[in-house]
Amino acid sequence: MTATTVDAPPPDVRLPKRRGVELSLLVGAVLIAVYGYIDVGLTKDGAVPPDAAGYGAGLGVLALLAHLAVRFRAPYADPLLLPIAVLLNGLGLVLIYRLDLETPRDQAAPTQLVWSTLGVALFIGVVILLRDHRVLQRYAYISVAAALVLMTVPIFFPAINGAKIWIRVGGFSFQPGEFAKILLAVFFAAYLAANRNALAYTGRKIWKLQLPTGRVLGPIVAIWLLSVGVLVLERDLGTSLLFFGLFVILLYVATGRTGWIAVGLLLAAVGAFVVGSLEPHVNSRVEDWLNPFASIDAGQGPSQLAQSLFAFAAGGMLGAGLGAGESVLIGFAAKSDFILATAGEELGLSGLTAIFLLYALLVARGYRAGLALRDPFGRLLSIGLASILALQVFVIAGGVMGLIPLTGMAMPFLAQGGSSVVTNWIIVALLIRVSDSARSPHPEHVETGIIAPVVEDDQ
Repeated sequence: MTATTVDAPPPDVRLPKRRGVELSLLVGAVLIAVYGYIDVGLTKDGAVPPDAAGYGAGLGVLALLAHLAVRFRAPYADPLLLPIAVLLNGLGLVLIYRLDLETPRDQAAPTQLVWSTLGVALFIGVVILLRDHRVLQRYAYISVAAALVLMTVPIFFPAINGAKIWIRVGGFSFQPGEFAKILLAVFFAAYLAANRNALAYTGRKIWKLQLPTGRVLGPIVAIWLLSVGVLVLERDLGTSLLFFGLFVILLYVATGRTGWIAVGLLLAAVGAFVVGSLEPHVNSRVEDWLNPFASIDAGQGPSQLAQSLFAFAAGGMLGAGLGAGESVLIGFAAKSDFILATAGEELGLSGLTAIFLLYALLVARGYRAGLALRDPFGRLLSIGLASILALQVFVIAGGVMGLIPLTGMAMPFLAQGGSSVVTNWIIVALLIRVSDSARSPHPEHVETGIIAPVVEDDQ
């Protein structure tokens, strides 16, 4: 007699929610930021700032509201994402406040706090209203249309510091390209998820690279070229490099073809050489990068890059201490492009390493959430958003440290820039939503197991 037995599917694996861990880390992040704020006051004035309690309470309330939104709407989200964002944002406010003490007529910390509040409010809105990240896939073409509009509008406004990337109306200004990078990430993820098989297995093979057909690859290449072309006209080479890197990374993840990375690096090198040779604004930055001390030799004083390098050197291993540095000598961009130099001088190599590790952990958790998902769109979206943060940190840190030419972008969460901090909070909200989907025990996210083969039992 023969009997057939089939293994039952394994029970749902209930992962711990870790919301208590998140709350504990948030308390630590707020305390570190408040300690830094107090340390600046003690160093500069010999007394605790009178508004230290208010600063701590304000940052604590923002962190608590964000935590409650995650606790009730994304209970299985990664517990590290929100605390890292709060800590980086808090450290950024401390560094900007510290530089404000050297520039009484240019107070940026209060404005940055307002933008941070708006960013947290949008974070809460995204976590509450967006219940499933896959909804964004329906709006791929609307997203790319909106992104192109946002990138094009600044062309009609005057250039600021050599680049047409700002919209300024009265005393209000914002950088629309910051929001465009999220919209383009949504479009790239949606298009590549829908056409990943055609991109990987169709077309002609040239040497070791499988080139897809023009019908499949053409639309996304056209969108990428159009977006990068607009940014070149605006002299926003940093964002151009960001979009190019995002495009290559997502194309590699979607197809699994390592050849795209080689092609991307080659095209990036050619493009950088051409633009750096022909565009005067970019050429001056390349020359400054190749010889940062040329202005000193010419008797004109140190350039911004030279001052930045001096600040890193003065910081040593442990730093001069918050409020004890001289990085304000860098000039008008000390609170934006070069704020990392203040961190390097006053926190030293050890503090700078800790900041980079926070960024690395934030990016790694974004990658982990994407790789844990089963739907291609969510995987590509999460990896794309995390890559945006990684590329920004590399481009900015590389510029102020002399590794690559300066690009004029804002360090995520740290630097002065309302558009940047709001956009980064939205990115973290989307990563929270994706990680909740990846870790939740719902049936569509749990492996169903493999049916065992038929076993014959002789009786």
